[in-house]
Amino acid sequence: MRSRREFLASAGAGFGAVALQGLMAETAMAESTSPIGLHHAPTAKSVIFLFMEGGPSQMDTFDRKPLLNELAGKDLPTSFKAPILAMGEKNAPLLASKRKWSRHGESGLEISDWFPHTAAHADDLAIIRSCYGEGINHAGGCNLMNTGSILGGRPSLGSWITYGLGTENKDLPAFVVMKDKKSQPVNGVRSWGPGFIPATFQGTPIGDGPTGETIANLKLPAGMTAERQMRKLDLITQLNRQHADRLADVSTLDARIRSYELAARMQAAAPEAVDLSRESAETEALYGLDDKRTQPYGKICLLARRLVERGVRFIQLYSGTGSGWDAHSNIESNHSRYCGEVDRPIAGLLSDLKRRGLLDETLVVWGGEFGRTPMSEKGDGRDHNPTGFTMWMAGGGVRGGQTIGATDELGLYAIENRAHVHDVHASILHLMGLDRLKLSYNHQGRLERPTVNEGEMIRQLIS
Repeated sequence: MRSRREFLASAGAGFGAVALQGLMAETAMAESTSPIGLHHAPTAKSVIFLFMEGGPSQMDTFDRKPLLNELAGKDLPTSFKAPILAMGEKNAPLLASKRKWSRHGESGLEISDWFPHTAAHADDLAIIRSCYGEGINHAGGCNLMNTGSILGGRPSLGSWITYGLGTENKDLPAFVVMKDKKSQPVNGVRSWGPGFIPATFQGTPIGDGPTGETIANLKLPAGMTAERQMRKLDLITQLNRQHADRLADVSTLDARIRSYELAARMQAAAPEAVDLSRESAETEALYGLDDKRTQPYGKICLLARRLVERGVRFIQLYSGTGSGWDAHSNIESNHSRYCGEVDRPIAGLLSDLKRRGLLDETLVVWGGEFGRTPMSEKGDGRDHNPTGFTMWMAGGGVRGGQTIGATDELGLYAIENRAHVHDVHASILHLMGLDRLKLSYNHQGRLERPTVNEGEMIRQLIS
């Protein structure tokens, strides 16, 4: 009986050769259809995007507004432009923030008591308090934050980055998506989809499989030998390529073929990459795996660190899938829960990346699709607010210990150094060594770019 390695090495006309051809074709396609490669020297090699789905409240987390508590219970001052609200509640009074605030680190950044562990990393954080966009509802907001447009059909940011830079590990997906809940994110696969660029650049969701494994179907089924599986995959590949030869412009067929090839390689590489039993008890505790409340998000944060170590380019970690952070009522209970679930794992991730020398080359991004209003909804909640909200970045060449921009005195509108979502995307691309204007794809005769020809690098991030 030959080993799997021997079989792949000797299968000149079989799946081993097909996989090699797939890798060669991937390089050729990239060189012919994309400005693959760096446009300038990068400060980051990978991105970990911590996505708080539903919209966290900026004035209760990272953007303190003392005036809000002074005017609590009163109407929004007439000096403010009346906002358009997702739920349409009129003349709701201002809602006080019940948080306690402290200054942290040498920088003295003010962070609320909902993020006590993350606050220990204040000197690594660049807090952007002046973000804004047009996505007033979850579908539009999530689409904008993920793809640069409130409308569907465009490539996700992770797809653009992997299209531009490719992967450093041919045995693992370049773009990975993980979530801490069984529920599905708003917009589903559209949030990590490739849009009009080749389907091979779409994100790969991984998580608990049907039998509890991190990645479903990595192990061979009972009774299936490696040689038999290779013959089966060889036949499937031949049939797929015969079909693809007749439909050369359908990139989903090529993506399907590549997915089989990648899956075969992952059966060798992925089990080790996602095996958390290789981590020490101290590391597991650092991420909160010893607490059932923090264990779900802690697990995917730890997996993200392991994947970054192995060259995965873009990783998105969802908290509260299904708009969990959407606190239209009882924000105290809602945000206490979700902040409590992610604070310790996020701090653990930052600590672990730093001590392993990975934070300098890994850009960590935190935020949701929008923020919340200073006015109340249903008495004790807050409505959607895309006109002024907070995100932060750390690592990847970002200068920490600073705040960038500002909202007004109540946190409703971004007013100083305003940063559109396109600016946030342009900054992430820049830190990864990509120019938002040079990275393009010819779609139906038009050069399409990741930030829809808008947005600028937020220079204060690195200056």
